[in-house]
Formats: sequence, structure tokens, C-alpha cells
Amino acid sequence: MAKLGYYLVHGLMRALGALPLGFHLACGKALGWLAGSVLRYRRDVVTANLARSFPDKKYDELARIRRQFYRYLGTVFAEAVWFAGCDKGKRLAESGIVRFTNGAALNDWFERSDSIMLLTAHSGNWELIGGFMSYFPDVTPVFCENDVHVIYKRLTSPVWDEVMKANRITPIVDKPAYDGLVESSLAMRHVLGNRGKKKIYAFITDQHPYQGAGKIDVGSFMHQPTRSMDGAAKLASRLGMAVAYLSCRPAGEGKWTMTFVPICEDASASSPEEIMKKYYQLLQQDLEAAPWNYLWTHKRWK
Repeated sequence: MAKLGYYLVHGLMRALGALPLGFHLACGKALGWLAGSVLRYRRDVVTANLARSFPDKKYDELARIRRQFYRYLGTVFAEAVWFAGCDKGKRLAESGIVRFTNGAALNDWFERSDSIMLLTAHSGNWELIGGFMSYFPDVTPVFCENDVHVIYKRLTSPVWDEVMKANRITPIVDKPAYDGLVESSLAMRHVLGNRGKKKIYAFITDQHPYQGAGKIDVGSFMHQPTRSMDGAAKLASRLGMAVAYLSCRPAGEGKWTMTFVPICEDASASSPEEIMKKYYQLLQQDLEAAPWNYLWTHKRWK
């Protein structure tokens, strides 16, 4: 039954994904309104997170940010459906939905580093990370698609887990040969197994680690004492990787810019705590610039 469910859902997403991006963005607005104003999906959690993270903002401003957040959440979902129709990345590249702002700098780091650990967050549209190779408008990447590995967390639903796994590698040209989508519980074994090979690892790293993940205190983040996942920083430190923050900021309606922001060139010379504190400083700068641009529906502080 799970396999049948996968074929039905993924097939529907691919069919819907063939429709124009503008159609999906319009649907995203409607979904965001439905989730926030009608279903009130996790609205209490969103309100509490925003109030604690932006203590200087008044109620009216927080309510406006909350409305923007739900519109953004609908956009993320709608773009993920559209993403299913971007086979082999050509349509994805032509859309300009994501642009990498400093690809030349990333090329340079890749050429002179053993490997790069990219720390990123649930901001922008994290489901589009799988299209990484399609986002370089001005330079040609010096790495290939098999050099970019994305770490993900398995979803509770087996059907949706398989659907999103397939969706995330939609733009990959040689899907049978690609081994760069790695479930988080296998990340350490996978990275160590590729020791000595030059790779780029993209880890979505959140505060309040899920059960079973390593934990690290990073001081204050968004005006609250914060504990974070630490696996990526520990791996980078152990293997002497370069570490950077992958910023994803809004660039217009349903569009994003990715920017590579260096944290350290040799993580073995830094502690995981130092790396993660710098990461959260950079993430906070992005959230202060666009407060709605984050997955506020989860209880990130406990």
C-alpha cells in the first residue's frame, strides 16, 4: 500500500508541477491564508515563537509578521509541488526562482579545501536545495552534482518520505548514479565513508535537537537560551573541513537568493561550540532582516 500511495502522490505532484510557476504561487497564497486564518495551523506556537524572538515588536507588528509567515509557508509548499516538474534542472534554472549570489567564492573555497560543510536552516525554501547546481547564473561550478550531498530528516509517513526523497533529486541528471541524498541517521557513516574525497555537505541545522541528536549550548539565539544540533560541526571539526553558512533570503515574490558566508576554513582549529555560535549569529541577522522567513511552527526552544 505504501508503494501504491507513493506512485499516486508523486505522479500527481509531477502532473501539477508541469503547470506554470505563477499558478503555484497563487495557490500558495490561498494555502497560506487557509492555514493561518481558517485552520489556524499551530497558530499559538507561531505567535509565542514570534513574541519571544522579537520582544521589542508590538502586537500589531507581530500579527503582520504572522500573516506574512503563513503566506510564506503556503509558498514553500506550492513551490515544492512545482519543483516536481523541473526534471533535470533546465526549467528550474530558467525560472530564476533561486540565484546564488557569490558562486565564484564558493568555487574558490571548493578548489582549496578538502571538503565544505554548509550549515543552513529552515528558511527560504529548503526543499529547493536539491536544485543546487541550477542556481549559478554567472559562473560555472567547478564541482559536479555528485559532489553535493544533502542531509535530510526522515518523515514519519513512509509515503511522504519517499515522495519528498524523489522530489528533492528531481533536477539531478543522472539519478541512478547519485548517492548524495543522505538520511540524517546515516550522515556520520556516509561522511566518514567519503573521507579523502572532496565534497560539499549541506546540513539543515536547527535549535532544540530532535530526540537522539547530539546537543550543544550556543548561548542566546533570538533572545532566548538555545540548544542546537551539533553533528555537522563535530564532523567538520574532526575532518578539518571548511565551514560556511548558506544564507537564503527573499528576493521578491516566490524568489530567493542563496549566499555562501564563510565561518572558518579549517574547522579542526575551532570548537563545535564556536562554529555553531557563529552560525546562529549569521542566521539571526537574516531573521532580523526578514522575520517571517523561518519555520516558526515548531517548538524550537524548550
